Amino acid sequence: MRKYISYIIILLIAVMASGDVLGAKPKKQQRRTRAKTTKVVKKQSKTKARSKSKSKAKAKGKTKVVRPVVQAAPDPRLDDPDYNPFLQCEDTCGHVHGIDLSRYQGDVFWETVGENTKMAYVYLKATEGGDRIDPKFERNINLAHRYGLKVGSYHFFRPKTPLQKQLENFTAQCLPGEQDLIPMIDVETLGGLEVNQFCDSLLTFLQMVEKAYHQKPLVYTFRNFYNWHLVGKLDDYQLMIALYLEEEPVLADERDITMWQYTGKGRIVGINGYVDKSRFLGRHGLRDIRFRHK
Repeated sequence: MRKYISYIIILLIAVMASGDVLGAKPKKQQRRTRAKTTKVVKKQSKTKARSKSKSKAKAKGKTKVVRPVVQAAPDPRLDDPDYNPFLQCEDTCGHVHGIDLSRYQGDVFWETVGENTKMAYVYLKATEGGDRIDPKFERNINLAHRYGLKVGSYHFFRPKTPLQKQLENFTAQCLPGEQDLIPMIDVETLGGLEVNQFCDSLLTFLQMVEKAYHQKPLVYTFRNFYNWHLVGKLDDYQLMIALYLEEEPVLADERDITMWQYTGKGRIVGINGYVDKSRFLGRHGLRDIRFRHK
């Protein structure tokens, strides 16, 4: 009996030992598993680190760049100590004033200009030489009329350009039905001609304009240009003399002057930049340059 019990105990111990052996893993296998686990943990940590760095980089990339607000450049006229946007006339306002314009003034706000009661008239550049037409002329003459200004047109004279060609260019734009003031001829250059040749060309052209419009045109020129080249040549024509000084112009032959352009840097609300301004001298007025319609 004891022998059987001993065998049973030995058998149970053997079974238990074999169970431990079957359930246990070899040491090498355990080491490999641990190594794999460690590698997986390390890979996961590296992956997390990379993802964090990428997310940071993306966050940086998505960060809105705050750019400084670019403000419009200040109006340079505001730096001019003499600039007054509400100034109606640089000279005494007791006279009848006017302006002359060309494309260089750009698009004029004629409604605003028309509200300036001191600006009674305007001369608009229509043509130059034989083929040049001021691109703003049509717009200017239509709107100037609409807002109540007395309007005249002028031609810039080129002494060497064929006179008939210049006349045709001017008369095609300066239509009698659109004129309140007599035509004006702008004379500023000899054009490379000798004085006698120049005067002959100019006088012939003035006579051609007079014949076309049935009245003598107004002649615009500078005081010095007149004194050097035109003394005694234009006695039958009214003059607008440009002189940008404080004193009224006096010509070498002391002849009568109808109008004085007293500044080339005038200001007026409704016109950006400078504008030429003029006024009548003595007892002259709009009646002296009125266009006579037949």
